[in-house]
Amino acid sequence: MSDRVPSHPPNTELPSNVAENEYASFSYDWSVLGSFPSGLPPTTGLIQGSEDRSGPSPGERSTNAKVAIPRSAQSASWTSTGRTSRACENCREQKAKCSGHHPTCNRCKDAGIRCSYGDRKREKMIKQVDHLKAQVQSYETVLRELYPRLDSPSAQYVDQALSGQLVRPLGSPALQSDQHYSDQHYSDQQFDGAGIHHPLAAIDHTEEDFNRDEKQALGFVGEHSEMTWLYRLKRDLDKDNLTPIGETLDRPSISSLNYFHEDMRISNLEVVDVLERPAQSSADKLVDTFFEVIHPAFPIIGKGIFLSQYRSFYSNPTLRPGKRWMAILNLVFALAAKHSLLVNQKPVDDDIGSPSTYFSRAWRLCLGNVALLDHPNLQQVQFEGLASFYLLATGQVNRSWRMIGIAIRSAVAMGLNLRSESGDISHISRETRYRVWWALFMLDTLLCVMIGRPPSTGTQFCTTPLPLPFIEEDFGDEGVQQIIMDYNTRQILLKSLLSQVDFWSELSDYSSDPSPPPSFGPGKGKQSTPLASAQSKIENFGPNTSLYFLYGVDLAFLMRKAIETLYAPGATRRSWLEMENAMATFNNSADVWLSRLPLEYRFAQLGADPSFAAQRTGLAFHFYTTKLVITQPCLRRLAYQPSGETTPGPLCHTMASICVQVARDMFSLFPDETDICLLYQVSPWWGLLHHMMQSTTILLVELFTRTSPGTIEAVSLVGDIKKATRWLREMATRDSSSQRAWSVCMELLSQHGLKFALYVD
Repeated sequence: MSDRVPSHPPNTELPSNVAENEYASFSYDWSVLGSFPSGLPPTTGLIQGSEDRSGPSPGERSTNAKVAIPRSAQSASWTSTGRTSRACENCREQKAKCSGHHPTCNRCKDAGIRCSYGDRKREKMIKQVDHLKAQVQSYETVLRELYPRLDSPSAQYVDQALSGQLVRPLGSPALQSDQHYSDQHYSDQQFDGAGIHHPLAAIDHTEEDFNRDEKQALGFVGEHSEMTWLYRLKRDLDKDNLTPIGETLDRPSISSLNYFHEDMRISNLEVVDVLERPAQSSADKLVDTFFEVIHPAFPIIGKGIFLSQYRSFYSNPTLRPGKRWMAILNLVFALAAKHSLLVNQKPVDDDIGSPSTYFSRAWRLCLGNVALLDHPNLQQVQFEGLASFYLLATGQVNRSWRMIGIAIRSAVAMGLNLRSESGDISHISRETRYRVWWALFMLDTLLCVMIGRPPSTGTQFCTTPLPLPFIEEDFGDEGVQQIIMDYNTRQILLKSLLSQVDFWSELSDYSSDPSPPPSFGPGKGKQSTPLASAQSKIENFGPNTSLYFLYGVDLAFLMRKAIETLYAPGATRRSWLEMENAMATFNNSADVWLSRLPLEYRFAQLGADPSFAAQRTGLAFHFYTTKLVITQPCLRRLAYQPSGETTPGPLCHTMASICVQVARDMFSLFPDETDICLLYQVSPWWGLLHHMMQSTTILLVELFTRTSPGTIEAVSLVGDIKKATRWLREMATRDSSSQRAWSVCMELLSQHGLKFALYVD
């Protein structure tokens, strides 16, 4: 049946070859359609039926006349009133005329079937577009959450996808061409004659000749070092406003603000007696100091094995251990003697000797002649790690960074970066080797932050399990042995304690054992042997030096991810929005880490157990410096934003405020009274100057670039800066690096602090 409107006027005479009742089935209501046929008055209607007409007789029909199709014998209870604008789904599928009645059309009603009206084409398109928009938004959310965990090429690929520039598959030649254009575009657009467009654009270039003279001994210092932050502030304050930065001829080098001993030469390396040793009483004090103060944060040697060998060495005068072990012993003496000098300002015993003497002996024993050409063993790795730690503790960070690189290469050559499945290694030796690797990891991370250089260790080639949170004296316990040997049990325990769950899940390689994992914690019930002893040990362990070290490693990995994402050269090729989102993600991860600490380690907890004061202070400094590294780019963007650039959004301001507040929180760890002996006893003294200068630089940047004189904020900042200089002056009485740092700060304040009434005695 056709819905086509007849082309002839309804009142005209029908052709003789057309049956009149052929039009009787049409019932068009033009008033419904809203228009009339051309030349037809509104009062004229179509023929409504054939009841008052008689059809032509058979004899009158033409030979070519059409024959009417017989209708169904079933009487219809409805008649069509015209063309409907929307047919139901059933009539549409059957291509039948629909009456368009709601909720059920007449055809479906007569057939007794369910009638439904679908969306029109326009409505379908709108819904489909809305659905696709929601999908795109969800995909973008997932990409932004994954962004901080991506490597540089993947991050660039995601950047292109989010910005709408990605139109070809990854890896295609055309995309590589586009990437080259993108890199060139950034290279051309990052700078103009007056300043930097991208807030981190200085990351991927250098402005100095680091081979110019001996004053350049420090070498390259990266963007995540506080020395670079301080150098940029001083350069901005000292420069002539009429002279663009790029045209300054006599620009001071960054080494001019270096407060470490990079230009100091190590003496007495060839004139010491390598076989000389202190009396046993003095040696005992030094060894006890080392394992009480340094070993919890840097467990690079096995405590039980070393102490057993040490007692044998002093009890048997004829015993002659190897040169490497003797070198390690002298480095233990050197570090303990250095701490003794800082705390007491003189050795506790006249027979103790100077730290430099012990270091010279160790150097001649282990690295003299051609030792660097020998194949490494475990003692060689331990010596190189301790030597790097000693150089850091004595203010020689550049030498320390180079030495930690050697130590890590030696460790990788021995496979310490991989999980050991050897049946020839005892469980105690296996756990000791794991701790050697993570001790190097921690020291490498600290040095990476101090001088802004890339880390020497990576996680892509690391499967070494994290250290267990049990003290070394318990390694002989049956339950601890079971956890060391059972890899799945070990990983489940560690993941229950750590905040970087996603990373440690990727790092750990769970076996395919389909048995359910054991349950830990009170009320879970005892496990069947052999896990029963391990279960009991886990339920009863509490805060200790090993747990303290484990939490430090967990936070150090977060620091690594933040540096690789925010400060690596590839960061300049990311949009600022992506950088902000990454900073917010890292900041939240740091807060999660803090929330998972046991009460004994909560450094903001009132009335905390004093027996854990040193561990709390160490974690507090580590936490605050991590937050400063994460949020500093936002403070920098607000402080050095070129005129004409788009004003950063509220997230940038929030991150900058967090940065300043964290610097103030770090100063709250320093008592108002400058008790230097107490400070060196309960803090990580080898990195104390770094933490002090890092937070001081943040406050100076906030004061000189974003604060108006005379405001309440200015008064508060001035008070914190005065406190910092008081502590630096007190530390300068024991440490020459602190003396240099104090001089650097005083020079800056004397030149630019007058407008804030910042007079420091």
